[in-house]
Amino acid sequence: MEMTGRVEANTQQDELKTLIQRHSVALATQLQAHHLSIFPPNAEKGIRSFSPAEAAKFVGITEGYLRQVAAELPGVSNVSSGGRRSYSVEAIHEIRKHLDAGSRSSRRYLPWRTDDEQLQVITVMNFKGGSGKTTTTSHLAQYLALRGYRVLAIDLDPQASLSALFGHQPELDVGPNETLYGSIRYDDSKRPIAEIVRATYIPDLHLIPGNLELMEFEHDTPKALMTRAPGDTLFFARIGQALAQVQKLYDVVVIDCPPQLGFLTMSALTAATSVLITVHPQMLDVMSMNQFLSMTGELLDEISRAGASSHYLWMKYLVTRFEPSDGPQNQMVAFLRSIFGDHVLNHPMLKSTAISDAGLTNQTIFEIDRGQFTRSTYDRAIESVENVNGEIEALIKKAWGRAA
Repeated sequence: MEMTGRVEANTQQDELKTLIQRHSVALATQLQAHHLSIFPPNAEKGIRSFSPAEAAKFVGITEGYLRQVAAELPGVSNVSSGGRRSYSVEAIHEIRKHLDAGSRSSRRYLPWRTDDEQLQVITVMNFKGGSGKTTTTSHLAQYLALRGYRVLAIDLDPQASLSALFGHQPELDVGPNETLYGSIRYDDSKRPIAEIVRATYIPDLHLIPGNLELMEFEHDTPKALMTRAPGDTLFFARIGQALAQVQKLYDVVVIDCPPQLGFLTMSALTAATSVLITVHPQMLDVMSMNQFLSMTGELLDEISRAGASSHYLWMKYLVTRFEPSDGPQNQMVAFLRSIFGDHVLNHPMLKSTAISDAGLTNQTIFEIDRGQFTRSTYDRAIESVENVNGEIEALIKKAWGRAA
């Protein structure tokens, strides 16, 4: 009887394995077909053009001055059949460079950091799904790039949602050794980080994509700890070591961490200069964050004993998917502010139909055509995104000793 029971159990396991494998293949096939229907093989993901008001706001000038500069640079703006002007991201970049070249005040329009200003590495984290981590990362990276900063976005999540938002399907477009794992692995296949950085459709915004390969770091690290030779870089310092190779090329690095406290997250935390924790103002999410904070504190304590740095310029909580008309959510936000004080960002990220609908087609609020929504819906969403990211930009400037 016991033998029969074991055989039945093994048979059920085989059936489960077969079922999972079959579903995996079926889902992958359909996802590829869906991707090809949206993005044909010769198509590349892009970003819409911006109105004069939007372009002027990104550059930091008035619309009148923008018209004057555009007149000095023939062909920099597009004119529709109805006579409306618009500006591509490349045109905005050219305008910024033109203004900066003629500006008497150094780096007024190209806000790149000087050699004396530290590279800002912001880790966006939480191990609770649905907290808005990837949405926050993508909008922050794009906002800063549109404001003229040189930005590197790193997808450290094996699920690779950030990569998909930037048009890189993890199962189709990201091959072996093309994630950050390629630069932090322990064997001879390790490669320079510059070889895995990809350009995007926004000038000065680069991406290191992710896929399931990143899980190899979680599997390799315990073995590496057991067989570590003198002089080997420990796991928690490997991302910082990789970023050091390209730090002169960027002003800000934004890392989308995986929703778990593994070796990848610990390495990202050690490389970080600042930490942004996303939290949805619901009781279950806050309870989950309590466990997350407790575990993170204990793990940071452990790796600090091993020599890891734990000096951060700032740590902030970002309230996400916030509904101002929701009484319990308002109470929860007040509760968080009473505990964490000014560590909670002043502006929450509002729950928005425009942002969620954009995400359905792997787009951000900056990319989607604003004509798909009512003016009030779109304006409310973009105002929320700009308020949040403007507050983070002020923190970056403060870290450099600049006026906000």
